[in-house]
Amino acid sequence: MSTAHSDVEQVELANTAFYETIERGDFEELSGLWLSPADLGVDETYHDPADTGVISCVHPGWPALTGRGEVLRSYALIMANTDYIQFFLTDVHVSVTGDTAVVTCTENILSGGPPPEEGDDPGPLLGQLVVATNVFRRTPAGWKLWSHHASPVLTESEDDEGTAPEEPDIPA
Repeated sequence: MSTAHSDVEQVELANTAFYETIERGDFEELSGLWLSPADLGVDETYHDPADTGVISCVHPGWPALTGRGEVLRSYALIMANTDYIQFFLTDVHVSVTGDTAVVTCTENILSGGPPPEEGDDPGPLLGQLVVATNVFRRTPAGWKLWSHHASPVLTESEDDEGTAPEEPDIPA
């Protein structure tokens, strides 16, 4: 088996682990999947970790988050406020160049919030379609997430069916 083929398989496994860890709500494991200064051989005592290997994340509808603190806080917040989440990944494409890998995929998300105030029934399940780009970096401990960017896929509403989309106003 070629090294390139092995790298693609390892990145696919790292990408799958990312989503499975979110589904389980395992914050400690999720934290270990993200690139850290130590993964890059940087001693945080003597170097500002913001200068080396800064991680970033964009959740749908959120501003860009940079640095381990901001990124990991966002996942803690999501996990604390999501009772159920499941990802069905489609259109997964992996590209590896040297020590960097890019994964693009479609996240078909099924999620549910807290139950209604009355009763023990789970909250309603909602579906969402999101496209994502995950950037990984090779470390001595394996492939680690460097950046995650997810954007919602806009779908036609029932009112828009059968009509052509409007052309955006572009200044001349």
